[in-house]
Amino acid sequence: MKRVISIQSQVSWGHVGNSAAVFPMQAKGVEVVAVPTALLSNHPHYPTMRGRILPADLVADLLRGVEERGLVDGDAIILSGYLGSPETAHVVSEFILRARLRHPEIRHVCDPVMGDDDLGAFVKEELISVFRERLVPLASLITPNQYELELLTGERARSLSGIRTAMRAFGREIDAVVTGCVLEEGVPGHVESVAWSAGEISRTSVERLLIRPCGTGDLFTGLLVARLACGVPLAEAAARATAEIHAVLERTRAAGTEEMRIIGFPFASNP
Repeated sequence: MKRVISIQSQVSWGHVGNSAAVFPMQAKGVEVVAVPTALLSNHPHYPTMRGRILPADLVADLLRGVEERGLVDGDAIILSGYLGSPETAHVVSEFILRARLRHPEIRHVCDPVMGDDDLGAFVKEELISVFRERLVPLASLITPNQYELELLTGERARSLSGIRTAMRAFGREIDAVVTGCVLEEGVPGHVESVAWSAGEISRTSVERLLIRPCGTGDLFTGLLVARLACGVPLAEAAARATAEIHAVLERTRAAGTEEMRIIGFPFASNP
């Protein structure tokens, strides 16, 4: 069975982090090893929030346990999302390096959760630096939103040429799916996912819905990674994940709920 080691936040109520990504990946037949970086009552856009970002040494201990169970062996993918602190980001980078020593071909998918256009950066500058200097250089694939790609590279990515310039700013070949793109060449009222691999771009455009639930990036990356784990090529995986999350958001809009309507959604077992 394909395996994903998913390292990101967890909430008691709602659908962000692992609480958005784990169930859809499992529904697609992927074995998920869920490692929390934060345990929270809910995402921070409610009037109150309880819980905390987990201490880095606790996350390190959990990851050691994952290694001791042999869960980095075989055809595993490491997915890193919201990390909460620079210290935890360093712990995760060390885990990836140890996994690569055991299996040089293991893939790391880095979702650099740092901010968005309407919120700005919502993590410490030190954490942004660790993404730039440690985690992205270890990644086989990154899944930033448009704002996060600009934050990582310092390049404006509001057009296809801007995305090309930003991707080349990394100085090495790295695959990416850039989400939430509103491009100069795009269809008005639409939003795009732009996949980049070996210098080639593929685009998937969907209608932009006037809702803003939290966790859409976490769900998208989970849907993408599940397909990659099952051998679906990147451009196709990105297109299918975009269509599926758009359907989730249409269902959420119809229900009039603040949280994404994931429970009961018919996630296809065929990736």
